[in-house]
Amino acid sequence: MVASALAFSLMGVCVKALGGRLPVAEVVLARALVSLLISWWMLRRAGLNPWGQRRRLLVGRGILGTAGLYCVYLALTGLPLAVATVLQYLHPTFTALLAWPLLAERPGWRVWGAVLLGFLGVAVLAAPGGAGAVGAGFGAAADAGLPALPLLFALAGALLSALAYVSVRALRSSEHPLVVVFYFPLMALPLSLPLVLLQPVAPTAAELGWLLGVGVFTQLGQIALTYGLMGMAAARATAISYVQVPLAALWGVWWFGETVPARAGLSALLVLLATLLSLRASPAPASRSAST
Repeated sequence: MVASALAFSLMGVCVKALGGRLPVAEVVLARALVSLLISWWMLRRAGLNPWGQRRRLLVGRGILGTAGLYCVYLALTGLPLAVATVLQYLHPTFTALLAWPLLAERPGWRVWGAVLLGFLGVAVLAAPGGAGAVGAGFGAAADAGLPALPLLFALAGALLSALAYVSVRALRSSEHPLVVVFYFPLMALPLSLPLVLLQPVAPTAAELGWLLGVGVFTQLGQIALTYGLMGMAAARATAISYVQVPLAALWGVWWFGETVPARAGLSALLVLLATLLSLRASPAPASRSAST
């Protein structure tokens, strides 16, 4: 899960570096093409049947993941990197709530504590007066809070991500992780291609490099995420991934010169405490791994 957080934070850098000139559908399509080729090669190398057994759930996971990806990319183009990432990381809260009725995984007090700390970290940074000061040029004054539409995309992305993660957890007893990863770009490709054909924009050489980075880092993140979710309870696994928040803040300062206010430091501290607390949580009862 930590490796997944690192890969996804670097994916966010690549999306942010594209600058919003390319339509979001084109970014999703490029990501799907790269990931589909890598996934197919890995499945062939492992000698696995790529189509899996529970195909309806696999397709549903791919559609949910694709919809969430659109929302995340739209949020990244309209918000500072750290802010968009923090808001996306409401998904551990949603995952913990959904995993209880859907997967019968009742979180322990440490996991609930981690979720609460992570949520507080999100609230601290997203509160009016805290987000607008993170970076200039985003159409929000320091006391005006977040732009409404990117904020809604970020929240929708968090909810869709949680639904996708719960479905990954539900597939653990029947599917190999590589099969689950394969269905993500398999669904993203047909869902994105018509939108790209309606508004094609030729990428520059530099943009092609960033698009390749989006595909590679998202693929690495998905593989690590899927193995992580299949190896531990959904709420605990996603609470660990809160570590992506301080990573995103670091990349925002380093690559894009985004200034981080004091409350962002408090937010990162709360997120780090949430991660440490979730790591100390008692592991869920062992279940048969899909990779065995």
